[in-house]
Amino acid sequence: LHQKDPSQIKEEQEELRQETATFPAREASNHSEPEPSSDQNESEQVVSGLTVQNCKTAHLCSTCGKRFTRRGQLKSHMRIHTGEKPHLCSTCGKRFTQRGQLKSHMRIHTGEKPHSCSACGKRFTQKSQLKSHMRIHTGEKPHSCSACGKRFSLKQILNRHMRIHTGEKPHSCSTCGKRFTQKSQLKSHMRIHTGEKPHSCSTCGKRFTQKGQLQSHIHMRIHTGERPHSCSTCGKRFSLKQILNMHMRIHTGEKPHCCCTCGKRFTQKGQLKSHMRIHTELCFLLSCF
Repeated sequence: LHQKDPSQIKEEQEELRQETATFPAREASNHSEPEPSSDQNESEQVVSGLTVQNCKTAHLCSTCGKRFTRRGQLKSHMRIHTGEKPHLCSTCGKRFTQRGQLKSHMRIHTGEKPHSCSACGKRFTQKSQLKSHMRIHTGEKPHSCSACGKRFSLKQILNRHMRIHTGEKPHSCSTCGKRFTQKSQLKSHMRIHTGEKPHSCSTCGKRFTQKGQLQSHIHMRIHTGERPHSCSTCGKRFSLKQILNMHMRIHTGEKPHCCCTCGKRFTQKGQLKSHMRIHTELCFLLSCF
């Protein structure tokens, strides 16, 4: 084996010692900032008095205290507090705080749906939408109502449900002022004013304001002849529960509808309406004399 000269060994040891001594300084230099630009000066004001104790949590938001590993992350985060939205959609003009948000938004215009459900094949523009959709297949309901304990797959559904307990009705009809807990309820209600009946019966063509009126099979019983509601007294059958309730008054003798002119009572509202013509016709005849 080749024996190194003692002086050569000493020189190599000295060089190694010098490199070891200067290594922390080089590491520290990796975290030192270049000459600050105007943007960086703004960040410096936000993170004024910052002490870099740990390179993994070096950049601190002075507004909410959240920490970031990179200055760029802090700068993006600060837009939540400042309201700055530098990223603009060239199609509709909507603005976003982050480039990733703009990228996701653009899929509305392009129709791109890169995220696919492995169970049913349905596609989504955003990964979060797919995650929420998967709960249909898994049955997962992570959101619980603090009032009644009922569970929901989506936070939005829980928020709507909570209005049952709070009584909040944020959606108001611009025509009559009636208020609703859900936007869909308001939409259905508006058809009373507009007269719109978008749902039609495939058998007779009759149209309905709400899909439930058609799908509930109440109307379809006219065509099928189905009469699921039976009178416990005489056995007569009816297509609607309301008709059975009116029929039961024959057996109970109940007459809830009263004439405000003569006090006579009736089992059905239609009977009262017919009776009222006696008074209106009489008034007409008396006015002729």
